[in-house]
Amino acid sequence: MTFITKPRLHHPTLHTNKVGYTRRDYEGRISTLCAGCGHDSISAAIIQACWELDIEPHRVAKLSGIGCSSKTPDYFLGASHGFNTVHGRMPSVLTGANLANRALLYLGVSGDGDSASIGLGQFANAMRRGVRMAYIVENNGVYGLTKGQFSATADLGSKSKKGVVNSDSPVDLVGLALQLGATFVARSFSGDKEQLVPLIKGAMAHGGAAFIDVISPCVTFNNHSGSTKSYDYVRHHNEAVSRIDFMTPGSEVTATYAPGEVVEVPQHDGTMLRLRKLHADYDPTDRYAAMNYMQKHGERGELVTGLLYLDSLATDLHTSLNTCAAPLNTLGVAQLCPGAAALDKINAALR
Repeated sequence: MTFITKPRLHHPTLHTNKVGYTRRDYEGRISTLCAGCGHDSISAAIIQACWELDIEPHRVAKLSGIGCSSKTPDYFLGASHGFNTVHGRMPSVLTGANLANRALLYLGVSGDGDSASIGLGQFANAMRRGVRMAYIVENNGVYGLTKGQFSATADLGSKSKKGVVNSDSPVDLVGLALQLGATFVARSFSGDKEQLVPLIKGAMAHGGAAFIDVISPCVTFNNHSGSTKSYDYVRHHNEAVSRIDFMTPGSEVTATYAPGEVVEVPQHDGTMLRLRKLHADYDPTDRYAAMNYMQKHGERGELVTGLLYLDSLATDLHTSLNTCAAPLNTLGVAQLCPGAAALDKINAALR
């Protein structure tokens, strides 16, 4: 087997950020995903966001589950902490890591199968508990590793590459995140770097549970005219606060449009993607208004993208549990075992 690696040497004139790292220092291994996969665009956006935030790579802990999306942490932040969990169990492992060491910045990367099917309960509890993390779902509506079966986020009536029509109602992770108490909720498109990078930066800096649903077309199994997760469909049906540029095999498709504007963007396969950008006067601080706005435009077949909801006074799980300021994994025996008298007092309070 032949492995292709990136050169370790950097050109001496590459720009560095405030902590002395070049953008290359935030990269990982060479991607093995299909050419034009939207997931690679998301990886590039994460790299750009962390570099611009001046985050030292070793301060980040990246965790994932199983699926095409969960392979991507290998392609960015090669010098950070990483853990690839079992299918659908990333949120609970991340919660445990967060409780043990609150000094790290936590980035959870998942997919629509990983979070909306087998991991739906884990996703729900991470959101309602306010675990401080940037939770990114790379949503393509299919199980790409097992030949393109519908995932739980596939829209009712959408067609598979083989022409099969989906008869199940979709799980809307954005709507669930809003209902369950997430304090930063956004949706974007994998090709819209100008929108996605600031959203990731905001999620990484947020003080509570931050969730970003990123529509990321599967160029192999779900980028055809019958799909509602294709490049064409999303461009044709997007109501967004940002702009879009998409990567397809062979060439890049881009589009620029103003807040509140709807744009139709033709795709390589002849289909059309309709996007709508959120209006400049949109208020992201009203949770219920955000839910209504998203549902109203969803009935029109439009995907609302941008920052949908933000609670600037968000707290996290450590606040609700009243844990100490020091990371728990730094506490010694004296702090963890206060003695028999102290334990007797604690036990007496529980009787």
